[in-house]
Amino acid sequence: MGLSRRFLNLIVDNRIPGAKSLRCIDLTLARYKLFNTTTPAALTLNGKISESERPQDSTPWAGADNNEKEAAATLKIGTIQLPTPIMNFRSSAVYLSWYINCIPLAGRKVLCTDQSGRACLFDADTRKVDTLPSLHKPKCLPYSIFIPSADDKDDHDDNSNGGGSVYIMDTCLNHIPRDNIQLSSQFEAFVYRRSTLTSFTKSWQCQRLPPPPFVCDPKYKHASPHKITSYAVVDGSSHICISVDGAGTYCLDTVKHTWIQIGEWTLPFIGKVEYVPELKLWFGICANDWKQFGAADLSTILSTMDSQPQLVGSWKELEAPQEWTEMQHPHLVNLGSGRFCVARFYHSWTPTAGLFGSDLGELFFTVLTGTDVVQCVVHDGNGTGNASCNDSCNNPYGSNGKVELRMIKHNSKCHMSYGTDGNIKVLF
Repeated sequence: MGLSRRFLNLIVDNRIPGAKSLRCIDLTLARYKLFNTTTPAALTLNGKISESERPQDSTPWAGADNNEKEAAATLKIGTIQLPTPIMNFRSSAVYLSWYINCIPLAGRKVLCTDQSGRACLFDADTRKVDTLPSLHKPKCLPYSIFIPSADDKDDHDDNSNGGGSVYIMDTCLNHIPRDNIQLSSQFEAFVYRRSTLTSFTKSWQCQRLPPPPFVCDPKYKHASPHKITSYAVVDGSSHICISVDGAGTYCLDTVKHTWIQIGEWTLPFIGKVEYVPELKLWFGICANDWKQFGAADLSTILSTMDSQPQLVGSWKELEAPQEWTEMQHPHLVNLGSGRFCVARFYHSWTPTAGLFGSDLGELFFTVLTGTDVVQCVVHDGNGTGNASCNDSCNNPYGSNGKVELRMIKHNSKCHMSYGTDGNIKVLF
């Protein structure tokens, strides 16, 4: 299977207040090799590659210091240094306080907002920067979703300027009195459109949107704020689906800007949920077990509102030692055609030599793992079973076979945090 995307994009904290950078890992280069050239053909029945076929890379990065080399030996995976930034972002200080959010959008675009609500859009492919209107209210650690406009295919102006809508919402939603139900600064959208009906030019405009109904419901007032646990685009990009801890799951119609509650349950994922059209499934980090990522069918989520979506498969791509502690929920990056990069953020202790004998050194590191999820036809008519894998099983049920999803692990690479090249914060 060839690479569907060449670059893995990273938002990196430069350890300078209010400063971040965009760095792009070229997945075709040997030093960043997360994926093998060919996909192993033989799979065991549980979907794991045999040890003889699993790639091994225990050579630390040549420039690593002693602690990093020791950590790499413990990890038994390669250690990488990040490439140089292609763009640096920094906010200006306001009352001795500053921060900047770098939010990934479609393709290789990054939306940046600071503590004053000012915003700009950077395209890594064209190296173009667009100034956007300021947000009505600054957001702290926001979620974002990009919805392309319906006429993107025909409107060249939209394509060249990243046309569509960018929906930005606070991670935690506070209660709002019912008389303010129409619009909320907790949920806003940048829309690329004509400013008036008579205008032929388009520009970015920022508008407030109505909040989910529970935000104004008195019965949820005392439990405020409510945290959005997961979010996805469903129904052909016509609806944004969010799950909220303690309040259920809601969908926003991106045309009418109206909300409906589709269940008191939540999606079985945490964070962003990615749709893979080749597999017709949605993928994300499992909510009940962060050590796994899984897949679910959300295609009927609006028509079967009384039924919580169930996982159709889940996989553990990394066997981490018990002494590793995950510092935040993992990130799953969709690289196209069932190919993913899983990023996990760890903390650990490692013995180091000190003046008075051995001591414990504190380590923070990120592990990047390349994986493929493929469809397999399993034939088990005689009770023994064997698997035949195909990336696109158009007629998978012939000859007493059934379709299963299998995860193929490729390579893992480790990046040591708090080094000279900064800390990985977001991947896309």
